Amino acid sequence: MLVRRCRRRPARRKIGRRRLRSLDVTAYQALAADLRDRIVSGEFQPGDRLPIEPDLCVRYGVSRSTVREALRLLASQNLIRTVRGTTGGSFVAHPDPDHISAYLETSFDLMRVGIGQLMEIRELLEVPAAGLAALRRTGADLERLRGCIVGASGREPGEVFAPNRDFHIVLLRAAGNPLLEVVARPVFEVLEGRFVRDRAPRAALDGIDREHRDILRHIEAGDAEGARRAALEHLDNLRTAYYPSVEPQP
Repeated sequence: MLVRRCRRRPARRKIGRRRLRSLDVTAYQALAADLRDRIVSGEFQPGDRLPIEPDLCVRYGVSRSTVREALRLLASQNLIRTVRGTTGGSFVAHPDPDHISAYLETSFDLMRVGIGQLMEIRELLEVPAAGLAALRRTGADLERLRGCIVGASGREPGEVFAPNRDFHIVLLRAAGNPLLEVVARPVFEVLEGRFVRDRAPRAALDGIDREHRDILRHIEAGDAEGARRAALEHLDNLRTAYYPSVEPQP
């Protein structure tokens, strides 16, 4: 016989049940927080199936509706995924950097972060990354960087925007730290959304091409200091390319 409703059992029967830890939040939020802690701590690994709803009801002493609300909250945070069917259930999601980047991109837009602030973030991330890339790059990294340099001569601004952007993404990957791309990608996306690429001045595009080649030259040579210096000069010059197209200088 199926149990349609979870009933709270006497306290003495709840041996080992994890207690809801806070009275300042709702029951489902407390339950979600506890499950989140167990996921983050590694008790539940990516791909693991969480206990079924009736078991969670009994363990935590809550109703099935509370359990479902908690699972919906975890799913909205991309911590679990729900599979329907007889072999389904709630499974711990595998980490996806795209989810982090998408969240940061939305947050930057909501905060109305300015172009100048975004460029400062790029400087903090990309200048050290250029130095690391010079020390850690592989042959495949170098080939991908070279493939992003297409030359600006005779091309429309929209034609070179994507490869110019990709050059920076490949450089971050060549640094050997995946978190760099996770944090930097939303900055690129917000800048791309506000940067009027088709109105970029020709002189700026020619300069970007030269500067990318200079950065690549230092990375090829394994010159970390030279790569950092070239990246810093490049980002300084990009400020004058972004500001006129999007927002006036203060």
